[in-house]
Amino acid sequence: MGGSLVIQTSYLGDVILTTPLIAELAQRGPVDVLATPGGAAALANNPAIRTIIRYDKRGTYGSALGTWQTIKELRTRRPYEVAYLAQGSFRSGVLAMLTGAKQRVGFASSTGRALYTTQLPYRPDRHHAERLWSLAMSECADPPTRDQIRPRLYPSDEDRHKVDSLLRRGGSPNEPFVALAPGSAWGTKRWPYYVELARRLADDFRIAIIGSKADSAIAAEITEVLPPEKVINAVAVLPLLASAELIGRAQAIVTNDSAPQHLASAMGTPTLTIFGPTVPEFGFGPLAERNAVAGNASLTCRPCDRHGPQRCPLGHWRCMRELTPDYISSLLTDVLNPPVPV
Repeated sequence: MGGSLVIQTSYLGDVILTTPLIAELAQRGPVDVLATPGGAAALANNPAIRTIIRYDKRGTYGSALGTWQTIKELRTRRPYEVAYLAQGSFRSGVLAMLTGAKQRVGFASSTGRALYTTQLPYRPDRHHAERLWSLAMSECADPPTRDQIRPRLYPSDEDRHKVDSLLRRGGSPNEPFVALAPGSAWGTKRWPYYVELARRLADDFRIAIIGSKADSAIAAEITEVLPPEKVINAVAVLPLLASAELIGRAQAIVTNDSAPQHLASAMGTPTLTIFGPTVPEFGFGPLAERNAVAGNASLTCRPCDRHGPQRCPLGHWRCMRELTPDYISSLLTDVLNPPVPV
């Protein structure tokens, strides 16, 4: 069947940031993508993808039978001309090699690099969307345009209908709203003042709360302080691409350094990202045309981790506690009201 294979079995944000690479490759021929079930949900309806091959790492980890079934499915589509290792584990390298792909392209810093036919430099100074896009480019290629590294998501008509229905509940479906995404898988990346921010914003906007079931407690706290007609609780209510559609309709989003900021980048929503233990210089900042980042630049202990530990290593958590609601509100005002060009 030929074409290219992209292997991306990492976090949801990484999957979203892989879509510019997929779009670039689709201009050259068919593209298949190996992704986790969660990643596959994010990539649904993407016109640049021929086939999404689901690989449940949790279900198949340590299971020779499960891994072999994935390999057999991949081999039925061989020979791939090139496999692109957007996720660089040794296991991903083995999967790429066993497909029979003639070329296997990945970063020279990856754990599985010994299995690659081409190792490209990992550029820590670039946004990760650009790093992944560069896997398909020669080292002498011109820098990408904004559009080339813009993430892409494709909510369906059903997703849009679900959002329409949600917005009609309890309030005016046409009232402008700001989305808040207070969750993160990493404890120290959760800014602690979303309740106060929601209370401040409710005079001018409805508030849409975005998140997974794990964010139900903070969503309940926010809901409790707002009039019912002022809150849209979408936590654990909408599927992934419907959440992206909801974010796409917001006036802006305030989010931690987590997947919702990448959903917002794909949907073009003005974005304010709050960075605590991590920094945007890692390459995972917002890509929406209108964006801002908040962070405590005065701390020598920051950044303390590539992802964000569950607890502050020094016990003070000043990177988040000292980012006040006043400060975040002022930055959000700037995002909502960009200066008029002279």
